[in-house]
Amino acid sequence: MQHTVLVVDDDPDIRESLRTLLEDEGFMVRSAADGAEAVAMMEAEPPCFVILDLMMPIMDGWEVAGRMHDDPRLGAIPVCVVTATPEWAPADSTCVLQKPVDVQALLDLVHARCDDPH
Repeated sequence: MQHTVLVVDDDPDIRESLRTLLEDEGFMVRSAADGAEAVAMMEAEPPCFVILDLMMPIMDGWEVAGRMHDDPRLGAIPVCVVTATPEWAPADSTCVLQKPVDVQALLDLVHARCDDPH
């Protein structure tokens, strides 16, 4: 079974880079350009892990994190906040990586939280 990771970032280059990186590791990747799209995708099909940017249009990462926290089904999904300003990350974030992202650190986190697909 292939595990799904949701990449949420308004920068299309970052979304594509992370998609390629994670697909090369054997994960299925879905991506969203804003928080509203991400929440809808998670409600339809919860991923095993979410990579979440904070600064986005329509619905920012803080609101996404809040909605996930308030929904018992989404609240259990591990989230890694990826941001240029890590001091702005939500206080309850268990994982915060600063942009540019340390690729190996991110891969280690995704593999640790999703069963290794290999």
